[in-house]
Amino acid sequence: MGSISSSLPTFNGQSTFAGSLQVELDQAVANASQPIIQMQGQVSILQSQQEALSGLETAFGSLQSSLGSVGSDSTGTLSANVSDTSVATATATSSALPGTYSIQVDQVGTSTTTLSSAGLTTVTDPSTGSISSSSSFTLVVNGTTTTITPAGNTLDDLADAINTAAAGVQATIVNVGGNSTPDYRLAVTATGAGDTTIQLNDANNNPLLDTLASGTDAEYSVDGNSQIQSNSNQVTLAPGLTVNLVQQSSSPVTITVGADYSALSTDLSNFATAYNSAVTTLGQQIGQNAGPLAGESVVYTLEDALNTLVNYTGGSGAVNSLASIGFTLAPNGQLSFDSTVFNSQSISAVQQFLGGATTGGFLQTATNTLTGVADPTTGDIQTEFANLQTEVTNDDGLITNEQTRVNDLTTNMEQQLTQADALIANLQEQKSYYTQLFQAEYPSGSGG
Repeated sequence: MGSISSSLPTFNGQSTFAGSLQVELDQAVANASQPIIQMQGQVSILQSQQEALSGLETAFGSLQSSLGSVGSDSTGTLSANVSDTSVATATATSSALPGTYSIQVDQVGTSTTTLSSAGLTTVTDPSTGSISSSSSFTLVVNGTTTTITPAGNTLDDLADAINTAAAGVQATIVNVGGNSTPDYRLAVTATGAGDTTIQLNDANNNPLLDTLASGTDAEYSVDGNSQIQSNSNQVTLAPGLTVNLVQQSSSPVTITVGADYSALSTDLSNFATAYNSAVTTLGQQIGQNAGPLAGESVVYTLEDALNTLVNYTGGSGAVNSLASIGFTLAPNGQLSFDSTVFNSQSISAVQQFLGGATTGGFLQTATNTLTGVADPTTGDIQTEFANLQTEVTNDDGLITNEQTRVNDLTTNMEQQLTQADALIANLQEQKSYYTQLFQAEYPSGSGG
């Protein structure tokens, strides 16, 4: 924003009238600067309006975003529920088909475990010592060979390198010697169930691990069919349905795959919160203590948009308004959501009422309404902001031009007043000279 010069010009005159000339200069500059002050005030108002619009854009943008979430989750999300999670847990992806499955866990399965052999170098501190002086090792898991190159020659480094290799095993360090005589060993365990061969060889191909226990396969049956064996306790029960076998069961447990609408319920609650934020933000520009946008048409446009949302009705069934899916509008304009009302309605009726952003229903009406006011490029809020910015830019240009005019006026007046002051000072010097000359010629009190 253009601004007035930070200080008034200083006139350094020599005559006794210099002070009066300074006053005249100050007054002339102050008078000439009045248009600038007025325009700066107008720019300040415009910028306050822009700040208020930015707040509204944020609030209505959040409302628009919450509406998008409602649309995304209106068809529900697939989930898998297990009747007894102590036996198994399950996850379903979008490719899973809704349905009910029965699974009995006959054997969870165990993993093969190994431990570094006794007789190797005793490690009393795994951060400084290792079971071998080799700098490179070969890890063999079920016939697959992986080269292991630790970052340093310590047992900690060796375990880290094995885990980083992601070769289907997990390395840990255990103390088999107790506190007084520590003996740290490398333990390597298969990440899956079943009988897995595991061996770690040093650079001289010396084996370093002993098998403590061979793993056993997991065993389970689905829908009463014959028993299935698996070398992992995480099994794919159906396309998109993964089950973790947790514990052996004496009877089958049920896994139900179906649409879950809890996310939609949460989205509707968030929509109410975002709506209330927009109402509160807009309310700051309405009424006796209204902000800088008081009386501006964009305020009424936004108010109409909010009314369009909450007053929407559509459909002829039990679900034909926001109230019928759990929304309540309070006298103060705030919206609340009751999930129990939502859960009591037929989901198909709710979906028919909501529709889609481009397929009708509440979502299309609300989407079009909010896009019209909150679109970051073409929305009413952004359009008004851009119009205000044009005014600010134009006023800044006028302020700059006015300041140039005031600066020119100041320079010209300073020159004129300097010349006038010099003339006055010269006359005053002449007066003083002749006065002194007269007094010298005719001293006071002398006779004729």
